Amino acid sequence: MKIAIYGYGNLGKGVELAVRQNEDMELFGVFTRRSPETLKTLTGIKAYSANDIEKYKDDIDVLIICGGSATDLPEMTPALAKNFNVVDSFDTHADIPVHFAKVDKVAKENGTTAAISVGWDPGMFSLNRLYANSILPDGKDYTFWGKGVSQGHSDAIRRLDGVVDARQYTCPVEEAMEKVRKGENPELTTREKHTRLCYVVAEDGADLSRIENEIKTMPKYFSDYDTTVNFISQEELDRDHKGIPHGGSVIRTGKTGLNGENNHVIEYSLKLDSNPEFTASVLVAYARAIYKLNKKGDTGCKTVFDIAPADLSPMSHEEMISHLL
Repeated sequence: MKIAIYGYGNLGKGVELAVRQNEDMELFGVFTRRSPETLKTLTGIKAYSANDIEKYKDDIDVLIICGGSATDLPEMTPALAKNFNVVDSFDTHADIPVHFAKVDKVAKENGTTAAISVGWDPGMFSLNRLYANSILPDGKDYTFWGKGVSQGHSDAIRRLDGVVDARQYTCPVEEAMEKVRKGENPELTTREKHTRLCYVVAEDGADLSRIENEIKTMPKYFSDYDTTVNFISQEELDRDHKGIPHGGSVIRTGKTGLNGENNHVIEYSLKLDSNPEFTASVLVAYARAIYKLNKKGDTGCKTVFDIAPADLSPMSHEEMISHLL
């Protein structure tokens, strides 16, 4: 199947590398809003202008959209789903239902297949929440992220006036995690579960107080958390915050037995050296599934809940049963 990338930031580069690890795929190219001739890709794959993408409608099986959730994906995914099977990593949890409805309408009207909010959260963590809820109906869910760099939150900071560059770390509150793992079932507010730590490079002469206030009061991103903003130089950011690690845990505690006397803890955790490369690897697996579904005539928008695990794998059904079951 022929995969194309739309957008060439950290996530797009991750997709470029992930496709190389899948023998049933090849990369058609990268579509960029920059001048294609100035774009040097990691593997030498060809870059095209995003303005010309419709010319290649018949050459691309699945388009993986690598934009930011703050402003890019709400516009890009519905627009591109008119002509392409698409996969995105939209991660603004509160806005997923609206995004899903827009993409679903376009995809069904145009006979394309789409998957939104694919990654590890939303994505793999969402699946594990669903499995655990189904298995332990009498229980509670807890999700902890980090410590790690959030690409979406970092991107949201970088879009503020006066900001040159930024990294945002999501940090779990260790005391809260330990209470959950012990089965204490604490009632935790958003603020009690995580803190947010920001490192920001500002333009010379920028109003630092305004930038700090805009970060701390940003709805859906920072306003519900204790947030620390540190202003540093570009050199410090490049030296001390070059990597993009992340991870986290989804935990469900539950009870079984005649009187709920037996306690159980389900935990799924990730420790990632590269958040974008792992997220890209999930996107690529779901691109395979979207390709299969479209071939079957199954159109419209999908989430990780709607896609069978078997469709993610390049293995035959017989191979899966023999080697994985």
